[in-house]
Formats: sequence, C-alpha cells, structure tokens
Amino acid sequence: MTSPTAPSAPPGGTPEPEPIDVLVVDDDFMVARVHRAFVEDVPPFRVAGAAGTAEQAVAAVDELRPDLVLLDLYLPDGSGLDVIPRLRAAGHDCDVMVVSAAREADAVRGAVRHGVVDYLLKPFAREDLRVRLERYAARRHSLREAVVRGQADVDRVLSGSAAPPPPPAAVLPKGMSVETAGLIERALREAEDTLSAGECAARTGLSRVSARRYLEYFHTLGTAEVSLRYGAAGRPERRYRFLGRDGAGTPGAGTVRAFASDAAGPGRR
Repeated sequence: MTSPTAPSAPPGGTPEPEPIDVLVVDDDFMVARVHRAFVEDVPPFRVAGAAGTAEQAVAAVDELRPDLVLLDLYLPDGSGLDVIPRLRAAGHDCDVMVVSAAREADAVRGAVRHGVVDYLLKPFAREDLRVRLERYAARRHSLREAVVRGQADVDRVLSGSAAPPPPPAAVLPKGMSVETAGLIERALREAEDTLSAGECAARTGLSRVSARRYLEYFHTLGTAEVSLRYGAAGRPERRYRFLGRDGAGTPGAGTVRAFASDAAGPGRR
C-alpha cells in the first residue's frame, strides 16, 4: 500500500488540511460505490478502501489504518456492531460512523455504547452525509487542538468541540452545520488580523471550499467584513474580519447563537 503523501502547500503558502482516510464497509457493492463517491466529494476526506463483510472490515482496518470507518450493521457474516469491539481489542483507535438501515432502538443504543461518532439511516442523500462528515472533521480538529485547564475545558471536550457548543436549535442554510459554523466563528474571533479562506481552513481542519462557504455566509449576515488584498498577479485575495453582532468590530454575544433567535422570528425567542 502506498503511504499517503503529506498535504502540499498551495501557491499562497497555506497548507491544505490533513487528509482523513475512510474505509467504506457495506455488503452491497453498488451501495458501497455510491457511498465512496459521496465521501470523495467532501475534502479533505478520501476513501482508503472498501469491505463487504465483517472479516474483511477487520482485515482492511489492520492493513489500511483508516481514520474513519463508515460501517453498515447488516453484514453477511455478522453484525457490524460486533466489528467495533474487535477493532478496539486489536488496538485500533479509528472512529466509526454507522451508515445503516437498522432502525431498531437496540441497534442505536448498542452503537452509542460502542462510541460511534454518528449514526446515519439509509437511504440518505449526498448532502446528509456531507454535513455529518464536515461536522466530524470539525470535531476531530477541535479535539486534537483542545487544551484542558479546568472542568469547563473538560466539558467542552466531552461535548465534541473545543469551542462552547452552540444551541441545537440554530438554523443555517441547507448543507451547513452549527458545529462547523461555531468553529469558523471562533477562528475569526481569535485572529489578530484578517483571515483568508485558506488560513481559516488551516486553523479549523476544514477544506478551503468549506471554510469559504461559511465565511461568505457570515459576510452576508453582516458579522464579518471582506477586504481585498492584491498581489503581483492573479485574482485579489479575499480577507475576512469578524465584526460581531453590532457590526462594529467587537465580539458580540455569539453569532452562531443568534441564528436560532433570528430564524425564530418575533414572539418565538
């Protein structure tokens, strides 16, 4: 197996996010092919391989050492839930996201007990998986960068984010997640100067395309301003600065927290 190459720096000098290798486990090879295409459409994720049985899944993880396993529970030689403890017993610490038609409460409870990072019911659209993958990438980056100084930091780590968790009722455009929006906002708040989409991507572990989508959304809300930096050649670089809710360049009470209130309308806050 060829070793993954290190992320290369684009012309601007900002390194791309570290790739996240995924193993797709599904007994239906056509479904596996579709899921593979879905995953490869979301940078920085890339498919390291595929498996169709529980035995193949264990062997593939041992060989490929993926970061994330998309695991179906209905496998011809056993339950996907039985794969997870086998991986842990073998010393593998890859994350597992269940992607299955299993709707039984026992299956969901079992998956939670085994520490899965998400549970997505089949059938689903490309967008449903993309949102969950981006949310996973944001949480993964936050956990790796987390610094624990006290109980509040421990609580944030256990909640799945190094930033204060935004409320579940927040409303964003289709395809955007509250967790990722909070991560982007935190990067903007903590920046001493303006940030480009590439710099924001490097700080959050997201792709440049995803970072720019959220940055442009903040700009449309009026909570971030855009300036242009002209270089020797090519298009000018768009730079973003956090303004806050009052638009005066000072941090507000939390842009992400305002999404739910603004979406609720009068009388529903």
